[in-house]
Amino acid sequence: MTALTRFFSAIIFCCLVLVAHAASGDERARPEDAKPGCCKNDSAEVQRLHKSADRLYIQFKPKEAAAELSKILQIDPDNFEAHIKLARTYIDIGDMVPDSSPDWQEKRLKEYRTAEEYARRAMKLNPSSTWGFFWTAVAMGDVAMLAPVSKQVELAGEIRNYIEKSISLDPQNGFAYHAYGVWQRKMAEIGKMSRVFASVLYGKAPPAGTLEKSVEYLKKAMNLNPTVIASRLELARSYAALENYQQARTLLASIRTLPVQFSDDPKNKQKAEQMLEEIGDR
Repeated sequence: MTALTRFFSAIIFCCLVLVAHAASGDERARPEDAKPGCCKNDSAEVQRLHKSADRLYIQFKPKEAAAELSKILQIDPDNFEAHIKLARTYIDIGDMVPDSSPDWQEKRLKEYRTAEEYARRAMKLNPSSTWGFFWTAVAMGDVAMLAPVSKQVELAGEIRNYIEKSISLDPQNGFAYHAYGVWQRKMAEIGKMSRVFASVLYGKAPPAGTLEKSVEYLKKAMNLNPTVIASRLELARSYAALENYQQARTLLASIRTLPVQFSDDPKNKQKAEQMLEEIGDR
């Protein structure tokens, strides 16, 4: 069942590197996604706190950003955008807990559960927004990584459902398609014997995924966000898993000309070059 654990690690990483460090005002929490009337009449102080939180967040200061966002909720407890930003911020706070610290797993789990609470609250505040469902899936995935395998099996399907709901609410949400494409491939990589083992031991097998669906969703992600390196790299990996090496090589080579936009882009460019070497002339 180690493949299932690797799945959660991969999908959450891919979600976060795509959206966690983009500039404020991006499509993670667009004004038009907010609850009708909740943001248009925000006080000047609420707007100032949002700007301050955004500035701190892109400076990799999630704790300070969370403090500013919490002040917003003291003024406007139903501020949808603040809940969305608090969800992503507490995920970052959890990620920053070092493995070397005492009880690091419990400390991370506490932050991830806090993130999930804010994301679920956001879903209730605005059930028509893609982002409440998206960040709930991300937070649940982080919780699952630290949970027993039986809990991981239980949560895998629920995470899929929230990703699907996120997509249904906004078919232009390329980040959700990216996450679903990775989900499909990771589920497809879980072997038959592992599924049988899970079914016998836990009474439920992990949901199934296919490489063909992985390619389909990652192609949508790339078409919606054509300059995002991570989506192109993941699509190349899915093509390689299908032994379509020509398509994989074409995608990997195209990454060379893409601009660096996210903190992990230089590393992903290196991974693309390494994968090109590994594929060779196959």
